[in-house]
Amino acid sequence: MEFLELLHLILKNIVDGAILLFEFIGVGIIIFSGLRGFWSYLHRSPETKLTLARGLAMGLEFKLGSEILRTVVVRDWKEIGTVAGIIALRAALTFLIHWEIKEEEK
Repeated sequence: MEFLELLHLILKNIVDGAILLFEFIGVGIIIFSGLRGFWSYLHRSPETKLTLARGLAMGLEFKLGSEILRTVVVRDWKEIGTVAGIIALRAALTFLIHWEIKEEEK
């Protein structure tokens, strides 16, 4: 039984590290995209909205990936419900942003 506990601890540490990394990357992309979008707005670029939407969509994809990884280490039903809600909201946001990108490209 001790071996399985060790494996679980190793898996939990790897997943926690990956979650932190994906969250960090997602936040970095969103911040960079926001700054880049603001710069485009200041220069009156017609691609401002599209550039910002693409960056937000990419950042949300990384954050969604971190939430999916979080389901690996969740232990009780309350946490599962919370994570499922977060995943649903982020997926809906990503869908809406992708829809907006397609509409803007037309």
